Amino acid sequence: MIAIVQNKYLIMDSNERVFEDMATKQAAILVLADGTCYRGYAFGASGTAIGEVVFNTGMTGYQEVMTDPSYRGQIVTFTCPELGNTGINPEDDESDRPQVRGIIARNITAVPSNWRSRQSLPDYLKAHNVVGIAGIDTRALTRKLRSLGAMNGGISTEILDPEVLLAQVKAAPSMQGQNLAQEASTTKIYEWAEKTLPEWEFIEPSQLTGEGLTVVAIDFGVKRNILRRLASYGCRVIVVPADTTPEKILSYNPDGIFLSNGPGDPAAVMQGIETAKALLSADKPMFGICLGHQILGLSMGGDTFKLKFGHRGLNQPAQNQAENADRRVEITSQNHGFALTDNSFDESAAMLTHINLNDHTVAGLEHKTLPIFSVQYHPEASPGPHDADYLFERFVKSMREHKNSAQQVAA
Repeated sequence: MIAIVQNKYLIMDSNERVFEDMATKQAAILVLADGTCYRGYAFGASGTAIGEVVFNTGMTGYQEVMTDPSYRGQIVTFTCPELGNTGINPEDDESDRPQVRGIIARNITAVPSNWRSRQSLPDYLKAHNVVGIAGIDTRALTRKLRSLGAMNGGISTEILDPEVLLAQVKAAPSMQGQNLAQEASTTKIYEWAEKTLPEWEFIEPSQLTGEGLTVVAIDFGVKRNILRRLASYGCRVIVVPADTTPEKILSYNPDGIFLSNGPGDPAAVMQGIETAKALLSADKPMFGICLGHQILGLSMGGDTFKLKFGHRGLNQPAQNQAENADRRVEITSQNHGFALTDNSFDESAAMLTHINLNDHTVAGLEHKTLPIFSVQYHPEASPGPHDADYLFERFVKSMREHKNSAQQVAA
């Protein structure tokens, strides 16, 4: 069998073991905070990257993962055994650049085979100065992270002494306590009008549309495909920075307010929490996803905690356990390292609606008296299953009903 890796033909035996002179590769090492060292070869940019080492179990969507602002400050281990087969194309970016600090892979393909590809993965990472390491046992690494928990680590092509790199890793701050949402947020207010492309539209058009409805989206590190879903339902979408004041948000007279996903420790996003608290009294429909869900929970008296190794993948089961719910299970796309603490909310205000069936952590909330709800998972699912896209329709329905009710009262 013949395989092409980094523009070199490699002979593989029947067990698909690669025979190659590793001296032809640029050496790289990965060092974890516990002192474990993995040796491999570099792909992408040369240099050193320090960050929290996490793993993603998705078999597709490496480009969306790399460009998802929720991964800011992290080095991502892909459990999929080979990356790069479909290359890189501008349509699949979730932001304008890679957000990850580094990439860890088993095998890398430098010659993609896909009609949509415009660039190879190694060339893309080089262009954006992102360091990667390949040729290591990602299965063993993932088992370690599951056992000991996500931890800081470093990849380097220039520091090949593990002790020297370990010192830098140990000096790096923990993810806990870091407010990275402000870094990931937009710096200016803009309108988003691009919809999901017709060839990727996955639901039948609904009779319920958001035409005439205005949504203000607070950007804590928003993914483009979330904005596309809101636009696909017909909403006018105004995106504002994470530090926008409640007064400025309400000045647009929005029919609904959306709180986006984002990176870092939700408890450290103090201004966002205070903004959410102030907006609760505005009596506006609100919808939160991921970090936005956590911020809404914190604004309603909840607490958050750091998960041992987080939820990052495309097959997380979440069940609706709200009173009178159909109890159906949704297979969801998730990406987070923190979660809301169960039973920590103000019981007069919030109630749990969904749980993660793997570990029974909070996966959904709803306000008891206001048109406000949130989920820990990603209903836009790019990549991932589309079980939860109905939540965007629910948000639109809530805005429509609230607007009609207000107009009737005014009349």
